Amino acid sequence: MNRRRFVQTSLLGATFAAIAGNQSLKGCAFCKKPGDPTAGLKLGVASYSLRNFTLDQAIEMTRQLDVRYITLKDMHLSLKSTPEEFASARKKLQDAGLVLMGGGVIYMNSEAEVRNAFAYAKNAGMPTIVGSPDPALLKLVEQQVKDTDIRLAIHNHGPGDLRFPSPFDVWEAVKNLDGRIGLCIDVGHTVRIGVDPVEAIRKCSARLHDFHIKDVTAAEPKGETLAVGRGIVDIVAVLKALKAVRFSGHLALEYEANADNPMPGMIESFAYMKGVMATMG
Repeated sequence: MNRRRFVQTSLLGATFAAIAGNQSLKGCAFCKKPGDPTAGLKLGVASYSLRNFTLDQAIEMTRQLDVRYITLKDMHLSLKSTPEEFASARKKLQDAGLVLMGGGVIYMNSEAEVRNAFAYAKNAGMPTIVGSPDPALLKLVEQQVKDTDIRLAIHNHGPGDLRFPSPFDVWEAVKNLDGRIGLCIDVGHTVRIGVDPVEAIRKCSARLHDFHIKDVTAAEPKGETLAVGRGIVDIVAVLKALKAVRFSGHLALEYEANADNPMPGMIESFAYMKGVMATMG
């Protein structure tokens, strides 16, 4: 067993032991700040992880995962929602004690889709859109950002993405636009395209508005998602980098495996990440 896997296994084991014994993290030998198990980061769920479930089910599952933050995908709140549907969704989230951090990923391929995306976010009460606009529409996007004060975090999709495969592609496209237009770094896609996510976090921190965290089996296009801590992404380094740049956006678990039964992998992922965070002080 190499050193990194030993650390992963030790952290995961310690965290699971605390959960199994219904103990707080103060019982974990690795923990430096038991009162802050997420090290000040807004750890939560990208609801695409729960894509095969209804909004009501996704809310209850997020509560069971013991996190407060959520970003909604359109299968949980349609882009064509009525005012009543928007109001109902907001109330359900509020009653569950969840904080709505944004919506997405939302694709924008026309002027009409740009305008609809921002109207959608405004009506839903979303402060941030995680999106992928056609680069030719960025000037209109910038105007919508100014008009609504809603941020846009452009999501990089790695191999096969003809628009924004790398975080640095996003950076080059937005660096001269309004500061509310920035990045949602997807760490899995970033690693699969051969880019160092820690370098991307540091260099793009001024425009880093959202973050999708996951783990993958290989640093190449064929890499697949699995529970965080079991793959090749250096999760410890990534979380330390996010804390170092004082990332204040949504640190959203996007768990793409096992769509029909995602909870075991998500529980393991959060346990591992909270175990890592507890060592960060």
